[in-house]
Amino acid sequence: MAAAQRRRHGSNGRRSRLLRGLCVTVGGFLVFFVVLFVLALPPQNEDNQSRSRGRRNLSFDDGADDWLEFKGEKHEVTHFVVPVNGGEKKHNIWRSKDAEYLHGCSNASSKFARANMITQPNRYLLIATSGGLNQQRTGIVDAVVAARILNATLVVPKLDQRSYWKDSSDFADIFDADWLISFLSNDVKVVKDIPKHGRKSISPYRMRVPRKCNERCYEKRVLPVLMKRHAAQLSKFDYRLANKLPADLQKLRCRVNYHALKFTMPIHHMGEVLVNRMKMLSKHYIALHLRFEPDMLAFSGCYYGGGEKEERELGAIRKRWKTLHVGNPDRARRQGRCPLTPEEVGLMLRALGYGSDVNIYVASGEVYGGEDTLAPLKALFPNFHSKDTLASKEELEPFSAFSSRMAALDFIVCDESDVFVTNNNGNMAKILAGRRRYFGHKPTIRPNAKKLYRIFGNRNNMTWEEFASKVKTHQRGFMGAPNEIRPGRGEFHENPSTCICENSDAKLRKDSRSRKFGLGKIQTKVEAEDSDDHNSDDDFEGTDADYDGDHSGLQDTQKSNGTIVDDDVNSDEPELEDMLSD
Repeated sequence: MAAAQRRRHGSNGRRSRLLRGLCVTVGGFLVFFVVLFVLALPPQNEDNQSRSRGRRNLSFDDGADDWLEFKGEKHEVTHFVVPVNGGEKKHNIWRSKDAEYLHGCSNASSKFARANMITQPNRYLLIATSGGLNQQRTGIVDAVVAARILNATLVVPKLDQRSYWKDSSDFADIFDADWLISFLSNDVKVVKDIPKHGRKSISPYRMRVPRKCNERCYEKRVLPVLMKRHAAQLSKFDYRLANKLPADLQKLRCRVNYHALKFTMPIHHMGEVLVNRMKMLSKHYIALHLRFEPDMLAFSGCYYGGGEKEERELGAIRKRWKTLHVGNPDRARRQGRCPLTPEEVGLMLRALGYGSDVNIYVASGEVYGGEDTLAPLKALFPNFHSKDTLASKEELEPFSAFSSRMAALDFIVCDESDVFVTNNNGNMAKILAGRRRYFGHKPTIRPNAKKLYRIFGNRNNMTWEEFASKVKTHQRGFMGAPNEIRPGRGEFHENPSTCICENSDAKLRKDSRSRKFGLGKIQTKVEAEDSDDHNSDDDFEGTDADYDGDHSGLQDTQKSNGTIVDDDVNSDEPELEDMLSD
């Protein structure tokens, strides 16, 4: 009996130990599979992490001297490996294809009467510009054309000295007024001041015209005032002229913008010093208008992965403007409204074929996040320059206290660059894009942010070759090449199609070569979609219909002829386009 009990007890003990061992084994397998499952999950909010202001660590891969490897926030090594060089190039990345077949043309036609034949005596037009340097430039160009429409004498424009920019510069501090007057003498009479008639001086009638005002609008609204008062001052003169005008008036726009408006000698000389110093460093250089300042990011309403600190800081900036509504950051990114981070700009350029040996000039204000944000871009392109690195404080001292003069220096260096890259579509980007088209279609890269954001957000799940191929595909139509934008689309300052002519001999050779070798190009579906994207996300200025003066609904604030009387209402709130347009 005792022996039987001992056998049962031993049998139970063996079963118990076996059961415990089985439980431990099963439990171990369960833990192992849970760990594998967790590790296999993609990181949450990957898109925001990938845009966290570029705060990633860069290191050289010991296995290959010509590759860089990106390491993530938790120091895990990814499979996204970036080459140091630009890779194999199928075309010249420093010039636009077929640019030699086109040239700028802005001479007046034989039907365009000389100024002394049409200018009426005692009829003076004055304007007060608005915004930063480049927004004011558009106003000056359009003011010349408005004076021509009105057969009036233009008084040298007044620059905006009261807006956000707080720059006390006069017109003659920025532009060569004597050259403007002389160059335009056959087109529009320009004087520095309204002349006195005996002891009397003419006091201009202050008023404002609607945006996109066309010829009929000016004749209906401003001409009666000039005929009665002899002088009118149009305030806040930005985008107050229609985008579409007769060819001779469009060509006048080009003559003003590309020939009559010259910077003063001190600005021109300092700008050329900076350009020459860039060219001494290498044969080619890229100029980058970064636009990653805190106010720009606050205005965009985008989120860059900075957590509560970013939301608090940019939210505080947004509160400065009561009219700024906070939108959906993800929606803004999908629509291509978010500036690329410095890291993303660098990755785009590398994908387009620009290696780490390229010299980059950066035109930028205060970058949000400072050096920490710029670090990935500098790692990709160590030859990183700006006004402050190229010139001494003593050289910049005559300009440093004036935002417009400093912006003019950036304008010159960007204009003279072999490749210009813009990270937004403000006035500087538009004017330089148009100018570079006019003077030889020099490459001007505008990120196709609507398509690129998907690639950046998913880049750790693809190889570099796949990434670079997708970037090149989506950047077709955004490189400043001839015929990227259909004539008449976008702002005229950006796409001066009326002033771009074909070289007939070169065109014949091109057509002959195309027929011989079957090189005629058929636009693909992807290229067509990207071309549409180029025009779909323009700033609101580019999509306004031209105003012909027939609209109603302003009776309470207008005189009987429909013109707004400018009471020059003061406001402590700077207008958004004034602050962010340049």
